[in-house]
Amino acid sequence: MIYYKTDEEIELLRQSNVLVGRTLAEVGRRIKPGVETLALDKCAEQFIRDNNAVPGFLDYEGFPNTLCISINEEVVHGIPSKRVLKEGDIVSIDCGVLKNDFYGDSAFSFPVGEVKKDVSQLLFETRKALEIGVQNAVENKRIGDIGNSIQSHVENCGYSVVREMVGHGIGRSLHEEPQVPNYGRRGHGIKLREGLVIAIEPMINLGKRNVYQAEDGWTIVTRDKKPSAHFEHTVVVRKRKVDVLSTFEYIDEVLNSK
Repeated sequence: MIYYKTDEEIELLRQSNVLVGRTLAEVGRRIKPGVETLALDKCAEQFIRDNNAVPGFLDYEGFPNTLCISINEEVVHGIPSKRVLKEGDIVSIDCGVLKNDFYGDSAFSFPVGEVKKDVSQLLFETRKALEIGVQNAVENKRIGDIGNSIQSHVENCGYSVVREMVGHGIGRSLHEEPQVPNYGRRGHGIKLREGLVIAIEPMINLGKRNVYQAEDGWTIVTRDKKPSAHFEHTVVVRKRKVDVLSTFEYIDEVLNSK
């Protein structure tokens, strides 16, 4: 069942998603070599609660923390711990909140200090792939148009698309229909209608697309141990131009000030 949102519901979703963007910026402010990922997680939880919301991922299907923190070859769903960030790492932070009965969901991959040129380029092109996918979330296009636009861009760059993990609908539930793959064929899949709210989240590998689940039961890792990047926006399908509910504005302010 696909739930189309009213304008009133969309504004509540916007509040939740803006809070996610602000939370990611607070976390980004603290990302540097020597920081424990668990400290970043505690920062996010406190900030979310201080803003009259609750962490959307904490205890979701048993997940133990507020943030998914995935480092280097970890694609998504990494569990915060006493692991320390190192110079040259990249770290993907995925955050969800629940506020006024609606979820927000967004992700951003940060460099830790100076990173290698090929890794920096992976971050740049994955974020660009998200922007390209988002522009295809307009009425009368199809789900396959979003995935195909992302896949075409990153494969032209020599990267690969993770197939096992996909984007999703979002609203009163964190994961709703439809699934939103980051690959696909133009003109295929459900037709997009105004009021559909979806999370688009390319997970792109520097090497091959093959992944496996770590022994912790959560973390997804590249089989060739090459880095992976992850960016995510929550958006509303509109008639002519997509409405992006989440934001990287606060994150960019923090990164530009470092």
